[in-house]
Amino acid sequence: MAGVSGCIKYSMFIFNFLFWVLTSGDSDANPYVAVNILIAVGAVIMVLGFLGCCGAMKESRCMLLLFFIGLLLILLLQVAAGILGAAFKSQTQRILNETLYDNVKLLSTADESGKSFQEALSEFQEEFKCCGLVNGAADWGSNFQQHYKSCECTDTSGSSCTTYDNKSVYKQPCISLIKDLVAKHILVVIGIAFGLAVIEILGLVFSMVLYCQIGNK
Repeated sequence: MAGVSGCIKYSMFIFNFLFWVLTSGDSDANPYVAVNILIAVGAVIMVLGFLGCCGAMKESRCMLLLFFIGLLLILLLQVAAGILGAAFKSQTQRILNETLYDNVKLLSTADESGKSFQEALSEFQEEFKCCGLVNGAADWGSNFQQHYKSCECTDTSGSSCTTYDNKSVYKQPCISLIKDLVAKHILVVIGIAFGLAVIEILGLVFSMVLYCQIGNK
């Protein structure tokens, strides 16, 4: 019995230590507004990891119970977020469409407000072999000559090329590729969330088994 208890105790410690270190490493990964959310989540996970590690090593039922409750709340929030995401999927797609169509005007503007978006789309065009956002090369307007190199078509067969302003450019607009890319990333996020949920369930099981074993001593 003592051997099983020790195995569970050290499994609990290793689980919490890895969970704590790996998650806290993402806290300052994003320099934008999302960094505040990442820091908050990282802080909560660090506290939970501390409670789990100390609770397992010191065999503290109070710490283990706090860890269990905190981890259960996180798991429930993930489930709720997943349900809301599924329920508002069509609305999310609509917002993405509206955002992309609204951003078309940034390609033809000469203001500084559109420079960063123009540079980003230029890189995207070169990488994914497309041109423009919605209507092809025409989306660039008077800025076409400045950015046409990024969507210049070199396909010898010419099936994916079209001519615009005496330049051979890619026929396909980038909007469909952007949508596909977003959809793929959503699948990756869902996969990561599912993996985290499995780890969290294991943490709940480890903590509750150890909690009960300590109480039976």
